[in-house]
Amino acid sequence: QVQLVESGGNSVQSGGSLRLSCAASGYTSRRHYMGWFRQAPGKEREGVAAIDIHDGTTYADSVKGRFTISQDNDKNTLYLEMNSLKPEDTAMYYCAAAGGLVTVPLLTDEYNYWGQGTQVTVSQ
Repeated sequence: QVQLVESGGNSVQSGGSLRLSCAASGYTSRRHYMGWFRQAPGKEREGVAAIDIHDGTTYADSVKGRFTISQDNDKNTLYLEMNSLKPEDTAMYYCAAAGGLVTVPLLTDEYNYWGQGTQVTVSQ
C-alpha cells in the first residue's frame, strides 16, 4: 500500500517562503508521476506542479517562476519549494502519486494515491 505523508506547511507573511516535503513508501512498482495539488476553502482541488521519473516538470501558470518541484529518489521524497508566496496561495497542499501513465500531469483524476495534506496560510 502506497503511503504519502506531507510536512512543512505553516503560516507565513506575503513574500515569504516555505518548503513542503512528501515522504513516500510502499511502492511495489515503478511510479510515473508525482505531483502537488492544493485546495482552498470553497474551491476545487487544483494541480500546482508535477514531476516525472526523468525529472521533467509541469507547473500551473499561477506558480510558474515562484514554485519549484523536485524529488530525491534515494530518499523517496518529493519537495515543493515555494517562494514569493501570496495570500492566494493559501490552501491545503496535497502530495499525489500516479500508478500508471499520465497524459495530463496537473489533472487530479490522473493520480491514484494521495496524502492527508499540509496547510499553508499566507497573510498580508
